[in-house]
Amino acid sequence: MTQAGLEPRRAAAAMMTAVTEEGSLLSEVLSGAVAALEPSERARAQRLATEALRWAQRSDRLLGPFLRNRPEDSVMNLLRLALYEMNVDGAPAHAAVNAAVSLAPKSKAGMVNAVLRNVQRTETDWNTLPIPTFPKWLRKPLVAAWGKEAVAEIERVVAMPVPLDLTARDDPEGIAHLLEGELLPTGSVRLSSTGQVSSLPGYAEGQWWVQDAAAALPVKLLEPQPDMRVLDLCAAPGGKTMQLAAAGAIVTSLDQSEARMARLSENLERTRLSAEIVVADALTWLPGTEFDAILLDAPCSATGTLRRHPDLAHAKAAQSFDELTKLQSTFIDRALNWLKPGGALVYCTCSLLPEEAEAQLDAALVRHPELVIELPDLSWIEPQWRTHSGALRIRPDHWADRGGIDGFFMFRLRKPA
Repeated sequence: MTQAGLEPRRAAAAMMTAVTEEGSLLSEVLSGAVAALEPSERARAQRLATEALRWAQRSDRLLGPFLRNRPEDSVMNLLRLALYEMNVDGAPAHAAVNAAVSLAPKSKAGMVNAVLRNVQRTETDWNTLPIPTFPKWLRKPLVAAWGKEAVAEIERVVAMPVPLDLTARDDPEGIAHLLEGELLPTGSVRLSSTGQVSSLPGYAEGQWWVQDAAAALPVKLLEPQPDMRVLDLCAAPGGKTMQLAAAGAIVTSLDQSEARMARLSENLERTRLSAEIVVADALTWLPGTEFDAILLDAPCSATGTLRRHPDLAHAKAAQSFDELTKLQSTFIDRALNWLKPGGALVYCTCSLLPEEAEAQLDAALVRHPELVIELPDLSWIEPQWRTHSGALRIRPDHWADRGGIDGFFMFRLRKPA
């Protein structure tokens, strides 16, 4: 096993352990773990870590009978990584086993080799094992909200290969043709397989950016117009800012993460779009003007993005979301103070939990009874997305036949003129 072949695996295993042992997210440890790797190796390391975590529960089922005592997370993740490579990624079994043995501590190398060889000899078929399920802290409230059948279908979608969705700057049909992708009913372009994203046609020219189809919908619900003054609140990583700017709006983009806003600035330059970038805490920041419209993509549990970020299920533990929901309510109230009379606020979260979504709408209307909820009759809105309250609830299983979609909730409120 060459050193070059080991390094992406080493980085992947280290990232997995940061998630399972320390509760970190892959996005938080990615840059440090892959800093010394070439771009193609970075992409491979990220993919290996993401997918091995997606299938960790199935790997653990195979490993269980051959583990007298569960090893420390760093070793357990080497075993999971090897089984993912062997059973899903198509790597030769000997290469996956040799890599795991080479990366294991000397004191555990023999055990790793023996366990993986024993798993190879088992008659259990990987593909007959159950689909991974959500951890109890998440599954219980989801079942309460949507029912067992819906949650089982969501879990099935989360285990499916994840396509890549793009938002075109100005010509979705042309981008779909250029990249041989599918033009979705909502206007996003979906690719079933890709290589390195930055090497795809149109990337360097700024003709598109990566954005899940569901994440592109809040801007569509806002219906930005040329010269409309819009605040994109909690804006990073910036896909919505670029959508607003592409529509001709005058955009103020605010987020407290300097690093993520620097990345947004780079993307604006690449796409030749413009926005005012403000790095500040929305809880203390005060604008110098009122806005015609505000888009609030509130901080949330991100449980709707598990199909693209399976590490969330491993990094998060059972916890109360009280502080998070209080923050969401505070952001709604602050945003309404900055809105012109007659202006519109769109609130959205990439959450499957009602307390971050449906409950926030109900509470906002109690605190601000003068507000009017609007759900325009837009062609891209599918009937199953509409709620009785006039909001949009999107679940991953709603597009199961298309490869899934992130879970999102969104609504539009109008301030009295």
